[in-house]
Order: sequence, then C-alpha cells, then structure tokens
Amino acid sequence: MSQNHRYFIINKPTNMVSQFVSPDDVGLLGDLDFDFPEGIHAVGRLDNQSEGLLILTTNKKVTNLLFQGEVPHKRTYWVNVGHYVSIETLNLLRNGIGIKVKGGVEYITSPCEVEIIERPKVLAKHPSEAREGVPNTWLMITLTEGKFHQVRKMVRTAGHRCKRLIRKSIEDLELGDLTPGGVKEIEEREFFGLLKISNWN
Repeated sequence: MSQNHRYFIINKPTNMVSQFVSPDDVGLLGDLDFDFPEGIHAVGRLDNQSEGLLILTTNKKVTNLLFQGEVPHKRTYWVNVGHYVSIETLNLLRNGIGIKVKGGVEYITSPCEVEIIERPKVLAKHPSEAREGVPNTWLMITLTEGKFHQVRKMVRTAGHRCKRLIRKSIEDLELGDLTPGGVKEIEEREFFGLLKISNWN
C-alpha cells in the first residue's frame, strides 16, 4: 500500500538539468521556488535545453512502472525546427528513421505520430525559437520509446535543426498552462489514472 508518497509535475525551464545535485555549474531543480519533500527525484528526465512536463515524486516505483513495464506509455512533444517540413520528411519521421545510439550503432526508430501544428498559444516566446519571418515549422511528435536525445536526433537526421523542444504530455498527464518553473501537486490515484498505470498499489 501507499506510504504517503507525493507526486508533482513541473514545467521544466530551459537551462536546467533534471536533478537536484550536479558537479557542473548548471540550473538545478532545487533552484525552483518550491519546498519539495525529502526523497524527491525526477522521473523520465529532460535534457538541459529541453523544456516542459517533468514528473517529480518520492515513490521510487514510478520509473519502473512508467518506462520498464510491458505496456509502452505515450510521450508527446512540441518541436520547433528550422525550415519547412515536407510531406516526405513527415512520412520518414512517422515510419522510422535511422539514428545513432550508444556505441555509434544505428537504430531505426519505431513508427510514431508526427503532425505539423500551429505554434502552441500557451507557450511563452523563447530566444531559441526561429525568429519571426525565418522559415520554421512546429511539429507535434508522439513516441512510445525514449532513446537518448531521440527527438533531437530524429529531426536532425531528417535534415532539420531542433530550435526548441517541449514535452507537453505523458499519456493523459498534461503540462496544460503551467508556466515555466511552475509546480503542481497531484493526488496519487489521479496521478496513476492519468498515466494509465493500474498496478501501482
């Protein structure tokens, strides 16, 4: 049974790593203006430059339940890339594209959902985005796998530079209108329900 674990989502800003301690001079989760409980850790990390939905919890089981279970969980990203994206490139990204993974091995990504979207209105402008008037495209990409820097590598292999990468959701757990650096606590049953995990207790 639950030992009164706590569950949070944050909107991780750019230039912040997904950890509380680092030997490097970088932004840390502890820099956020929030008094997190002891034993808190991040689940499903985002790299330094990536933004958006990050789960923080005191429950050590969540990583296994979410990323190592038999049923893969969907993660959806908003991605701003340089230049216009062609139909051919969309299909390449959707059907599987070769990226380099650990050890320099080529890995063909699993089929995923990719569509061109309008710039999401809830997003604050960011300097990393393509400047107004410069050709660029916003994509929404939904994956069920998460190789190291996978989305960035996919769009780069397809010939586009990733300008901005924001995770908007994991299953039905949504970033919503949480502002960068914002923190929201979620009740345990609702948290697992939104993540579509039934075997949590």
